[in-house]
Amino acid sequence: MWKIAKQVAHAGICTQAPPESSEALRVAAQQIHAELLAILGQALAIRQVDAGSCNGCELEIHALNNPYYNIEGLGIKFVASPRHADLLLVTGPVSRHMEEALRRTYDATPAPKLVVAIGDCGCSGGIFGESYASCGRVSNVIPVDVAVPGCPPPPMEILRGILTAVRQGKAGEVS
Repeated sequence: MWKIAKQVAHAGICTQAPPESSEALRVAAQQIHAELLAILGQALAIRQVDAGSCNGCELEIHALNNPYYNIEGLGIKFVASPRHADLLLVTGPVSRHMEEALRRTYDATPAPKLVVAIGDCGCSGGIFGESYASCGRVSNVIPVDVAVPGCPPPPMEILRGILTAVRQGKAGEVS
């Protein structure tokens, strides 16, 4: 124990400095919030579905809820039921055991439904591809509006994918 305490005292606390507060980030957040309200007229409700991922993408999605990104402050919230969702956020290659559950979740989501596939596995099947145990990409099971590649994609890319889906959904609603 003394050896560890001595090592900590010698090395000090090794952490990064917090990110600088950016006026541009604050203005961007206000614009995103205003755009969501203009398009939807309400907060965006997301149902996240893990269809068989390694949880790398889920960690990045959870990072969106931390105080740095604060997506709840932007008017984006996660809900427990697909019946309350505007958008499905799906991660991982769809395992055969999750295929029916994903379809039922999609069917339970009220129209207009938006689906965002997250990560290389959700977009292309990743290293798992299609096999006896995996259906592969999310679009093999349900229609996908936006795909966000990366292994795992950073939180800002996930947020861009969500906003792209909302913008496309509104454009598709108008035409």
